[in-house]
Amino acid sequence: MQKKRDNFSSKFGVIAAAAGSAIGLGNIWKFPYIAGENGGGAFLIIYLVFIILIGVPVMMSEFIIGRKAAQNVFGAFRSLSKSGFWKIIGVMGVLAAFFILSFYGTVAGWTIEYLYLAVKNSFAGKDAAQIEEMFTAFSTSTYKPVIFQILFMAITALIVIRGIKKGIEKYTKILMPMLIVIILYLDITALSLKGGMEGLKFLFQPDFSKVTPKCVIDALGHSFFTLSLGMGVLMTYASYFKNDTNLTKTSISVAAADTIIALLAGIAIFPAVFAFNTEPAAGPGLVFITLPNIFEQIPGGFLFSILFFLLLGVAALTSSISILEVVVAYLSEEKQISRTKATIIATSLITVTGVLCTLSLGPLSSFGIFGLNIFDLLDFIASNILLPLGGMLISIFVGWKLKRHIITDELSNYGTIRLTSIKIFIFLVRYLAPISILIVFLHGVGIIKL
Repeated sequence: MQKKRDNFSSKFGVIAAAAGSAIGLGNIWKFPYIAGENGGGAFLIIYLVFIILIGVPVMMSEFIIGRKAAQNVFGAFRSLSKSGFWKIIGVMGVLAAFFILSFYGTVAGWTIEYLYLAVKNSFAGKDAAQIEEMFTAFSTSTYKPVIFQILFMAITALIVIRGIKKGIEKYTKILMPMLIVIILYLDITALSLKGGMEGLKFLFQPDFSKVTPKCVIDALGHSFFTLSLGMGVLMTYASYFKNDTNLTKTSISVAAADTIIALLAGIAIFPAVFAFNTEPAAGPGLVFITLPNIFEQIPGGFLFSILFFLLLGVAALTSSISILEVVVAYLSEEKQISRTKATIIATSLITVTGVLCTLSLGPLSSFGIFGLNIFDLLDFIASNILLPLGGMLISIFVGWKLKRHIITDELSNYGTIRLTSIKIFIFLVRYLAPISILIVFLHGVGIIKL
């Protein structure tokens, strides 16, 4: 007999948790440097178009499957389809979550270390070259990044182990408002810098001469991955939704929150970058090398750096708990074990794999598979293979396989909500989303070059 499942207790809890799953390091760390590499405003417009046309429909698809099945990502496809083929989406989802959290924990651990360094005022008096040396020495160390990674995973596990209402919902209700307050303070401070308005122009003023095929692919890929699509995170969360949750409004709210936080992160970063004549296309080092140097040169930089790395840590945590929940729900329901035991097993296995990812940037850097270290290999498998294939198959499943009345019932809450755009939704998940995601997949694995 299946035990009673936990549920989210409020609409705010649903939005906070689902938005928290989407809002992570990708918004604060990755979005600014991808926008910087692709010319700012023009990239932003293309990115927003893809969020609306692909991100939201695929998210709605995950919500439909998750709430209808009310099971983990593997069990959902087993219950909704007689064909065993579709269970492969569940398998890919669990694997993707496992791999992603393994290397995600590495970067999340860096945020804790940098918060610690910021509190100690360790960046004071150091130039960009010295801060880069600090980052290289830390990230390639034998034990320091491992300690902070284990600490981050332990915090994640402690929240997940408490369940949906008392764990994930309770803490995301605290963490998400905290994240917004911090980022707004950072925005106000950044905009007060002399020359900072040039950063806003770069972010919001489109220069379509800088649009290249790479820019379009990056916008398409990031619009998909930033929303945590394709690995069953939102599907798993939707399995805990109540029947009166408006799936369409929730999808739009989550996508809007995710996009707004990414833009607010850009507003916090680019004015500071331009105020000090720093290269906006600084890549991943923008956050861990360039910004600490800038913080030391601005009024109130000590507090700014503390709050910024606290922001990074909070964003990382709201995502990590949702990713861990995918694996925990699978183990708990499919293997019939307690949530506590499932969380301990999942966290332990992910952390061990994650330690290998962390060490692959230092002591194990000479060990490679297909020319990639362990960190990059798991990133490649998850980001370039499992997520796009999972997202494409989810779209195809909802667009072509799932019975139309199930889609209508879930989106209308069994007739209590008026539907006006069901045909548009079906068109997007049948044609536009799968074709677009297929292009990302083929480009990601190198079959086509754009």
